[in-house]
Amino acid sequence: MNSVGTPLLWGVFALVVVIMLAIDLLLQGRRGVHTMTMKQAAVWSLVWVTLSLLFNAAFWWYLANTQGRAVADPQALAFLTGYLIEKALAVDNVFVWLMLFSYFAVPPALQRRVLIYGVLGAIVLRTIMIFAGSWLISQFEWMLYVFGAFLLFTGIKMALAKEDEAGIGDKPMVRWLRGHLRMTDKIESEHFFVRKNGLLYATPLLLVLILVELSDVIFAVDSIPAIFAVTTDPFIVLTSNLFAILGLRAMYFLLAGVAERFALLKYGLAVILVFIGIKMLIIDFYHIPITISLGVVGGILALTLLINAWVNHQNDKKRLQE
Repeated sequence: MNSVGTPLLWGVFALVVVIMLAIDLLLQGRRGVHTMTMKQAAVWSLVWVTLSLLFNAAFWWYLANTQGRAVADPQALAFLTGYLIEKALAVDNVFVWLMLFSYFAVPPALQRRVLIYGVLGAIVLRTIMIFAGSWLISQFEWMLYVFGAFLLFTGIKMALAKEDEAGIGDKPMVRWLRGHLRMTDKIESEHFFVRKNGLLYATPLLLVLILVELSDVIFAVDSIPAIFAVTTDPFIVLTSNLFAILGLRAMYFLLAGVAERFALLKYGLAVILVFIGIKMLIIDFYHIPITISLGVVGGILALTLLINAWVNHQNDKKRLQE
């Protein structure tokens, strides 16, 4: 697997990730039962985005000084494009978490505990999947076509999918887990397991954690092939991916109170997936430059948010008139 990642770059990246995790998980975890306010979530989200951009700037500076601008410019642009794609697709993951916590009535203070494990699990999972995907592509180039077709199908399916009327409790996976786990009827504080009458019981909080981790798997299957349309370099794929998900907890609490006002976002994400899928399928006929890919992805997101804001404004006006 060809990569611009040197031992120094990998070492710096690992150090940054450890420091960021220590800050995010340890310092914020001292709040105890208090949850993150929207203002705090906005500040932390800005911090994670700024750190990601600073890392990319340092990455560009290192490559420019060791391999020249001809290498540094496209690689840094690939990181930025991949980061934007992963950050956008992560929003859909956050909406699923919101739905899970709402259905199981998980208090905000306990949501933070589940999200800690959810983010850690996502980091391990995506690292494994990215290296596996990079190896597959290096051995079988036709895998890019498979990824492209899958993303095209996923994007169309996302755009056409109707709201699921069935409750989460009726899902086959949830029914199976409840049927195979000895489980309490209610959440037992922050415990995933409790012992009653000498028997070990799982709590609904463990069920929520399992579903959060499963959602990470599902969304990783979408997002990781998407970034391979930008670059197959495992260093850039992994760094842009992990930087995008490290701030997921802050993003969650930022969007928790306003999720319903982003109802049209899924259509923008669907168009992005379709665009990326087409890009991968025509790669042998025409290679879409990274600059164009970045512009298209950014433009689709901006247009979607503008349309969403206009629709929200119109709905607000109607409610005021009623």
